[in-house]
Amino acid sequence: MDFAIAGGTGRIGREVVAAAQRRGHAVRVITRHDGVDVRTGIGLDGVLRGADAVIDVLSIDTTAQRKATEFFTETTARLLEAEQRGGVPHHVALSIIGVDRAPHGYYGAKHAQEQTIAAGEVPWTVLRASQFHEFAVQMYTGLGFGPLHPAVRMRTRPVDVSEVAERLVFLAEQPAQGRARDLAGPREEDLAEMMRSWVRHTGRRAWMPRIALPGAFGRALRDGSVLPGPDADFGTITFADWLERQPAV
Repeated sequence: MDFAIAGGTGRIGREVVAAAQRRGHAVRVITRHDGVDVRTGIGLDGVLRGADAVIDVLSIDTTAQRKATEFFTETTARLLEAEQRGGVPHHVALSIIGVDRAPHGYYGAKHAQEQTIAAGEVPWTVLRASQFHEFAVQMYTGLGFGPLHPAVRMRTRPVDVSEVAERLVFLAEQPAQGRARDLAGPREEDLAEMMRSWVRHTGRRAWMPRIALPGAFGRALRDGSVLPGPDADFGTITFADWLERQPAV
């Protein structure tokens, strides 16, 4: 099959490209370097023409809901429009478990993206996954100020990015199914302890008091609202497995 990957140069995108190639598929990576702008639609018609599916794993580095919502709804709309013109029969997108139960910030933006997909004319599949193991590093980096790196309280069931990539490619091989079964990791973890474990493993030094994020979103992170339900599928690679592979400073 022939897949076009939006966001194919990012962390999850590179894994999706590799997974698709391992399974013998042709891959088109949509990049600005090749003159394609997903947000404006420039170049999309050419790169999508004849594709069997588009796998959208685009991301944006912000937690601001308005900015993220504009990005995800605009890029999704442009992709769907080009897919419809080019006769692409399947749109596959990655989302996050709990976006409808904690529609705030980045989660709210991903929920808006899901709604844009569902309102479109192209048959679609959306996979909601839990946070990647790397989420601990992202939170450490994003919240750090000097030696202070608050350890955020959150119940999560982190999943390995390679398992998410494999599932996305598998779903792209199948007919569109709407909401696919959620995918999460094999064990529930405490994000604060994940962050501290990564710091210890890599030999960093930081002051890491446990904190609770404020408001409704912070409560949702702590009360299990963003955990998968019993009907989800679960990967096999634990956070401890992932941590063993991480280099020290």
